[in-house]
Amino acid sequence: MKFNTRMPSALKPYYEKELSSYYHFLNNNQLQIAWSHLERAHIIGQAYPYAHSYVHWKMLLFGIQIKSAKEVIGQIPRLLVGGVKSFVGKIPVGNTGGANVPPLRPMMIPADLKNILLKHQ
Repeated sequence: MKFNTRMPSALKPYYEKELSSYYHFLNNNQLQIAWSHLERAHIIGQAYPYAHSYVHWKMLLFGIQIKSAKEVIGQIPRLLVGGVKSFVGKIPVGNTGGANVPPLRPMMIPADLKNILLKHQ
């Protein structure tokens, strides 16, 4: 069994770019675009406990900000369990992390992210 702890340094810039884009669009009140960057950060970081948990924390805060009870309630179990599943390598690959999708459903990874993940893992 493989235990994941830290994101590879070659992958970090892509994760950080998605988070930076999230903050940019959030600060410009472009919420739908901001959310899509948070989902992309989730896809990149979901195999790594700290990055995975951080994105779920941001998703929880986003849910609070937009007053979405569904998102807030949906993020709580993801926050509690997501990092542990990452640590032991049991993640639903490609899952975007929001409460709008089942937490254990694997999903298609966008082609650009798939290339990044294959190249830098």
